[in-house]
Amino acid sequence: MSDPLVLFMPSGKRGHFPVGTPVLDAARALGVYVESVCGGRATCGRCQVEVQEGRFAKHGIISSNDHISEIGPKELRYAEKRELKPGRRLSCSATIEGDLVIDVPQDVQVNTQTIRKDVDTRVIERNPAVHMCYVEVEEPDMHKPLGDLDRLKSALEKDWGYSNLHVDAHLLPHIQQILRKEKWGVTAAIHHDEETDRPTLIALWPGLKNEAYGIACDIGSTTIAMHLSSLLSGRTLASAGASNPQIRFGEDLMSRVSYVMMNPDGREAMTLAVREAVNSLIDKVCTDEGISRSDILDAVFVGNPIMHHLFLGIDPTELGGAPFALAVSGAVHLKSSDIGLPMNPGTRVYMLPCIAGHVGADAAAATLAEGPHRQDEMMLLVDVGTNAEIVLGNRHRTVAASSPTGPAFEGAEISGGQRAAPGAIERVRIDSQTLEPKFRIIGVEQWSDEPGFAQAASRTGITGICGSAIIEVVAEMYLAGIISEDGVVDGALAARSPRITANGRTFSYLLHEGSPRIAITQNDVRAIQLAKAALYAGVKLLMDKLGIDSVDQIRFAGAFGSFIDPKYAMVLGLIPDCDLENVHAVGNAAGTGARMALLNRDYRREIEETVNRIEKIETALEPKFQEHFVYAMAIPNKVDPFPKLSAAVKLPERSSDGDGGSDGPGDSAPRRRSREERAARRSRG
Repeated sequence: MSDPLVLFMPSGKRGHFPVGTPVLDAARALGVYVESVCGGRATCGRCQVEVQEGRFAKHGIISSNDHISEIGPKELRYAEKRELKPGRRLSCSATIEGDLVIDVPQDVQVNTQTIRKDVDTRVIERNPAVHMCYVEVEEPDMHKPLGDLDRLKSALEKDWGYSNLHVDAHLLPHIQQILRKEKWGVTAAIHHDEETDRPTLIALWPGLKNEAYGIACDIGSTTIAMHLSSLLSGRTLASAGASNPQIRFGEDLMSRVSYVMMNPDGREAMTLAVREAVNSLIDKVCTDEGISRSDILDAVFVGNPIMHHLFLGIDPTELGGAPFALAVSGAVHLKSSDIGLPMNPGTRVYMLPCIAGHVGADAAAATLAEGPHRQDEMMLLVDVGTNAEIVLGNRHRTVAASSPTGPAFEGAEISGGQRAAPGAIERVRIDSQTLEPKFRIIGVEQWSDEPGFAQAASRTGITGICGSAIIEVVAEMYLAGIISEDGVVDGALAARSPRITANGRTFSYLLHEGSPRIAITQNDVRAIQLAKAALYAGVKLLMDKLGIDSVDQIRFAGAFGSFIDPKYAMVLGLIPDCDLENVHAVGNAAGTGARMALLNRDYRREIEETVNRIEKIETALEPKFQEHFVYAMAIPNKVDPFPKLSAAVKLPERSSDGDGGSDGPGDSAPRRRSREERAARRSRG
């Protein structure tokens, strides 16, 4: 029987450890940052962790508090003198007794993930669904026996043109008091989204109130980003981001669906987790701007289909397998109180429509922001994540699909991988002559070969390699000749450079000699090849559907996409050939689309109509996916030419036999192709 498997979240790092190993020791052995300033004496309390209970099918783990040692005297003493929240353990004292999924809570993480979803600066024409209307209401008159509410309605129709006004029930007990407080002058908040709907009085204040607010929120599988905007001026006043706490239930979307299926309270737990995170972000943006939650009157949310369903409290199980049926695909209109987000009692929530079973409201929002459906040229829009969402088209025709890239681009399944956090390597260059690398880490401006780097890096350490650098290092290894077009590390180079080291039957490239030691293994390269091949195959299916062999514009969306260097993405074969000057990162386009829908209801109608016209392609059902996938395993591609890239970057010559090397003794090209075909089938389903 093997030693227990321990998985740390949110980093995704895992390893086997003997029974009795302190959890803190296991974390340190895996390079998981858990702070401890007391030397394991259980006095500082900074090494707190939480055990996640349940069945985690992807990892073959049943995690339970029964699999960790009982609370000992040190932890009891700490709990008496300080505070130890329910469910928390001190990792310096608790020991491993069985398989565990351990969460390192955000409030005790110093090297916490960097949330990079800043708002863009575009000006959005304002036509919100909520309008603030000041009126002066006639006082009661013995000769005109109209009720106070009826006279308020009359004033709003006379001054603002709102007829047949509906009134939220929560206002009825308070209307008379509000009207009399400022001598019959009041400010009414009127919600009127669709022209066919009755306008609704949702809030009322005595006197003149000259400000109202709305929030736009992008619920990503990894991070959540929120923006607070003025509904009157359209300005973004505050922004905040946080890790999605659902990551402790599973790194990727299918893992979370599996958790729901395997655990009776799984859906409720994940819904509660994401709503608590959203509520915390609402508190933060309100505190930053110095406003009350009750001043927020409208909210727009976007997310991929599984995040969309879990946020609404919908079981996502049907999205776990064909035909990937959504419970609801159209736009959703709710009150914030319906989904556990206390703001103003009248606050409305709008969720953009989902495009397909795995192309969600976030892709719809990004489409709204970048507008391929408004272009004459052919635009490719890609949101790179654990499940890449792809939209391709122009004003004449638009198609969309998702592709199962998995978590490799975000650091999971990579030996030295981690999420973007201070100390993570984010940029890499390799000298093609000496094979020596240089790199930059998050939080430090200098490159590793520049003066002052070592001192600056000592504050955070060099902790791992994040997504943008993972793409760059594999592409640089290819450009330097360290790996072949088939992704095989050339062991013959070990005679030329000590950075090429044997690793069993394969070889690795040493990027950083330190603690932790960071090397790019053959398995790491394969993980990236599988991820990029899945994405490229999805793009090719859309190109096939439109009958085109090239694209004019490429847009990288999402927080991760913002930090991808277009040149290296193309060298790797993540995206098709295109003029590099026409490839741009557009940041959190989903968040921008959410802001557009918040500030202008016309954009809501535009995206609802556009989603109805977008043709959805299900990659899992397309027979050519496997063929495209196998060809895309090569770097940049086995059959597709990249003339525009070749004009800008000197690419290695392609191998004449189409083989490109082998993984090791006895690993022939036919065997490798067979393995890639099996991987393609796994990616499809």
